[in-house]
Amino acid sequence: KISQLELQSVMVPKRAKPATGENIRGCVRVRFAPSPTGAFHIGSARTALFNWLYARHRNGTFILRIEDTDKERNTPMALQKLLDGMGWLGLDWDEGPEVGGDYGPYFQSKRQAIYQEYLQRLRADGCVYDKDGAVWFRVSGTPQHIHDAVRGNVVREEVKDFVIVRSDGSPVFHFVNVVDDIAMGVTHVIRGEDHLSNTSKHVELFKAFGAPLPTFAHIPLILKSQGPGKMSKREAGALVEDYRDSHYLPQALRNYLCLLGWSPKDDREQLPIDELIRLFDLSGINKNNARFDERKLDAMNALYVRELPMEDFVQCARRVLIQAGLFPNKGGDECYLRAVLRISQEKVRLLKQLPSFIDYCFKDDFAFDEKACRKILKKGDPLMRLRELRAALQTSDDFSEAALETLVQSLGKKHGVQTGDYIHAVRLAVSGRSVGPSFYALLSALGKVRVLTRIEHFMQSPPIELPASSIQT
Repeated sequence: KISQLELQSVMVPKRAKPATGENIRGCVRVRFAPSPTGAFHIGSARTALFNWLYARHRNGTFILRIEDTDKERNTPMALQKLLDGMGWLGLDWDEGPEVGGDYGPYFQSKRQAIYQEYLQRLRADGCVYDKDGAVWFRVSGTPQHIHDAVRGNVVREEVKDFVIVRSDGSPVFHFVNVVDDIAMGVTHVIRGEDHLSNTSKHVELFKAFGAPLPTFAHIPLILKSQGPGKMSKREAGALVEDYRDSHYLPQALRNYLCLLGWSPKDDREQLPIDELIRLFDLSGINKNNARFDERKLDAMNALYVRELPMEDFVQCARRVLIQAGLFPNKGGDECYLRAVLRISQEKVRLLKQLPSFIDYCFKDDFAFDEKACRKILKKGDPLMRLRELRAALQTSDDFSEAALETLVQSLGKKHGVQTGDYIHAVRLAVSGRSVGPSFYALLSALGKVRVLTRIEHFMQSPPIELPASSIQT
């Protein structure tokens, strides 16, 4: 289930009031119509996002319609993943499962009576015929001129009749898709470019029912990170749940997906959701396919992580650290946790990197970086610097960043050495690394007892063998 923080963190404005039978005419009504046959794919999420943004931009209605007629492939687990993924991304729907609406049911498996009614209309008009146990639609044989909001004018012609109901009585995608769009008053069909080839069939059906055509907008495909071809569900990082499980921020993924095939035309990339809603329009959708670049997504995520209010960052980080076994689920030192996280937020790009970045803050048996040890301990007299600083810290009551910086600078002047000689040796002793959060902030967060204990342990048991001249009591 989605936590309250996750729901709040996406920062989605309140949705518009759903359309009713009285005000449906003239209102923008869009739909996202997935089939629950597997995980929630990035491409599907981007399609849902574009529909959602357009509905919010036009103060219209966003419909979630489940195309679940494939009984063998549809599963309750896949449906739950879809609903959870939509909720995590903040893509709330005005009509559909768990919400209801005046134009349901919103599962195709429950709309059989509606399909039979529309099929009889086609029979009465002589638009269909039976052959081989199936129902075939009789095409007009004339070119279909389609004005696409993204592709421009497209002309396609269906030269062969096609099946709309299979011999087993199950309706075909083309038929139910058009019937549902008509019955639900859909005004704009925003979907992937791969559906453009189906559109002439759909236009034939719209005209056969005497229904007005919706505005079509076929959005570009998302290409995989490297090489030709669109991003499939088998590609690494192609599933929404992968990013949720890896602790990406939903607002970061949503922002990045919006830029895959759409542009605000002013070179901005990071845009708050209310600004995305204000700017989004079909005219801004590109014709060219978009290539998914996880590095850019990571950079976007880093921006959002750094801008999180501290309390939100703490809550997100706490879950990650608990999952990694670094912080207890109950009874942990919250003040210490906040002190460590306060110095880490600016340095972390991805929340999933947090455990490896600050694990030494929560355990004493941390590993020492071998390369850092060789570089730092073979130069100068690091153990002497540690002894000097340990003695100074033992008599200091002020462990603030400013006081620590003054203390180290004074030691450097007193002993005629660079402050860096103290910084590198002490950082290694207390963290096992040569890099990390700001040095003085790190010492202040760790606290006097922890710093002195680690320095003492390091001096007694250096991680690598040192020259005899460096070892003194």
